[in-house]
Amino acid sequence: MHKLEQITDGIRKVFDARTSARDHALAQARQLTRACSLAIRAVHRDEADAMNAQLQEARQLADTLRASLAAYPDLFYAGYTQDALKEFVEANVTCALIRNEPLQTPEELVVEPSTFLNGLAEVVGELRRRILDILRHGYSPEAERLLSYMDEIYSILVTMDYPDAITNGLRRQTDLARSIIEKTRGDITFSLRGEHLTQAISKLSAQLNNDQPTD
Repeated sequence: MHKLEQITDGIRKVFDARTSARDHALAQARQLTRACSLAIRAVHRDEADAMNAQLQEARQLADTLRASLAAYPDLFYAGYTQDALKEFVEANVTCALIRNEPLQTPEELVVEPSTFLNGLAEVVGELRRRILDILRHGYSPEAERLLSYMDEIYSILVTMDYPDAITNGLRRQTDLARSIIEKTRGDITFSLRGEHLTQAISKLSAQLNNDQPTD
């Protein structure tokens, strides 16, 4: 039985190391998610410096997360890790599209293809949020520009017809994106019609004032 004790002691050491790595990764994943959320909030507020600072912090946290799990690939591909990296993709793509800057590739972000696509799908919701903020002040061509990005994202996602085991549940995200885009298109159409109506009323009012007889 002495040999059995040696075996189980070795197992405990392995489990202790894995548990420590997992706990550390969970903490880093939470920090990464928070930094990404703050970057998105900053871009919606047009706070470029804060956005860049949070994106830089997110990059460092993502690099650290990957490095800390290099010896534990099963933990790296666990849900919480990839979810945090998905948020990393969402933050970078959202900030780039809103600011009309070039997108980074999955290789540049150092993420898996499925993680990139799922992050891309979630960008649609953030673009809708931006569009609604714009429409509160009236119709703007900027809303149309962002809607065109939403359409382009969906047209790409819908072609990724692969099993969920490969895409990590992308199909559900694609269906959700389509619903968000349809609602947003309706909102923009309604706003544009309101803009046209306001212009027509203003024009008619001006004509009526010009037609008033003078004393």
